[in-house]
Amino acid sequence: MTVGALADAGADQGAITQALKGLGTDATYEFAKVKRRGIGATKFRVAIGETKRHRHLPAIVKMIAGCEAPQRAKEWAIAAFQRLGSAEASVHQVPIDKVHFHEVGAADSIADIVGACVALELLGIDEVVCSAVNVGRGTVETEHGVLPIPAPATAWLLQDKPIYSRGPSVELTTPTGAALACSLASRFGHPPAMKIVASGYGAGDRDFPQHANVLRVMVGELLSNLRCEGSYPCPDRPENE
Repeated sequence: MTVGALADAGADQGAITQALKGLGTDATYEFAKVKRRGIGATKFRVAIGETKRHRHLPAIVKMIAGCEAPQRAKEWAIAAFQRLGSAEASVHQVPIDKVHFHEVGAADSIADIVGACVALELLGIDEVVCSAVNVGRGTVETEHGVLPIPAPATAWLLQDKPIYSRGPSVELTTPTGAALACSLASRFGHPPAMKIVASGYGAGDRDFPQHANVLRVMVGELLSNLRCEGSYPCPDRPENE
């Protein structure tokens, strides 16, 4: 959903796809325009026949380092997987290099993380601010059996972060999504004072009756970086000046 939202906001789809092809997973990638509860959004799809393949962190880092993505995007993606590895290592009480990435280590999840980081670089993003996270509710089936939502790795990653639960009884934040948010966001909370220059919606797989199953991103320029003109309040001085 993050890749779809960033593409919807203007990140070049061809450039994202080209970078992902360098991962060597033989996956195919597709961007499609869809609607969720009447909201137009972009769906990012990864088609791969090896979703049950297990990988260790060093192998994933090597894959990312060797692809043709921009250097900063590769550094962001590696940081996200290292954060994810720390979560899995803590949950399963094993050394980080011995963690088996099950669903998370599959090629589609690697593409999700690398694709999001490439898209952020293409958009020239300098800072990411994340809202409170809707984790969903109920239970989720994993290779470790049925687990409560948020899954253990997701809960570990979201420690000290604002979360809530609203909507259908499904998992709305995966460990992959939590790792991206926690490794890329400088803070969690309300949007900063900014001028919105673009926005985009990334679609999930299902269409819920309760709410639109989309992730929204807003791209903007901080007002402190702009000339304070007209009706814009200037954050670094009293509004009555």
